[in-house]
Amino acid sequence: MVGLGGLPARAGACALAGLLALAPGMALAQEDCRLALLLALDVSSSVDEREYALQRDGLAAALTDPDIVGALLGQGGRVALAVYEWSGRRQSVVVQDWVVLRSRADIDAVADRLARTQRSYARFPTALGYALGFGATMMQRAPDCARRVIDVSGDGITNDGFWPRPAYRNFPFEGVTVNGLAVLGADPDVVDHYEHELRRGPGSFVETAEGYDGFRAAMVRKLYREIENRLVGASGAPMPPG
Repeated sequence: MVGLGGLPARAGACALAGLLALAPGMALAQEDCRLALLLALDVSSSVDEREYALQRDGLAAALTDPDIVGALLGQGGRVALAVYEWSGRRQSVVVQDWVVLRSRADIDAVADRLARTQRSYARFPTALGYALGFGATMMQRAPDCARRVIDVSGDGITNDGFWPRPAYRNFPFEGVTVNGLAVLGADPDVVDHYEHELRRGPGSFVETAEGYDGFRAAMVRKLYREIENRLVGASGAPMPPG
C-alpha cells in the first residue's frame, strides 16, 4: 500500500507524525517574538506560607492587571513566558514551562495555573547562584526572541553555594538581562545584594516591594517596565499608565 508522496503507508504515517510533532516549534520559530521573560520565585526557608501565597497570588494577579495584559498583547511581537521556583542548590522547579502569549485566554491560563500551584520546597536556604544557573539553562530552550530577560524575586542574600557572579561566568548568559525584585523585611542587605551582585546587563534594574503585602504592586511595576522596555522617569518611578 502506498501512502504520502509515494511512501509506504506506515512510513508516510511516521513522516506525518514527525511533522505534527515539530509543528509547535516551527510555529514558534516563524512567529515574531519580542521578549522571552523568565520569572523566578523565592521559596527558600525565609518565606513563610502566608508570604508564599502573597508572592504566588501576587504574580497571578499582576499578569492579569489590565496594564500588563495590554503590554503583553501589544504591538511589536509576541511575549514568551515561563516561571520557576527556587531555593537551595538543587531545589529549582519549573511551574510554568515556556508558552507564547497570543491572547487574553493564554494569560488567564497561566495565571490560573500559578494560583493552583503547590509550593515545591520550604526548608532550603538561598542558593541564588544555582537558581541563576537553572534559569540560564532554561533560557537556552526558550523561543527565539529579540530580548531575553530573567526576573528574580527574593527576600534574602545568597547563603548557600556560589554567588551570582560565578554563575554569570560559567553559565550561558550572553544576551540575557537579569533584573531583581527585592522584597524588604527579612534581610536588611537584600537590596544591596540584588543591586551589586544579581542585576546584569544593559538596562537591568532592581524593583523593591514593601514586604510581601506589596509584592503584587511591585510586580506590576516591574513587569510593565520589562515588557515595554522602558526606563524610569525623572522621579525614579516606573511608568505604567494610570
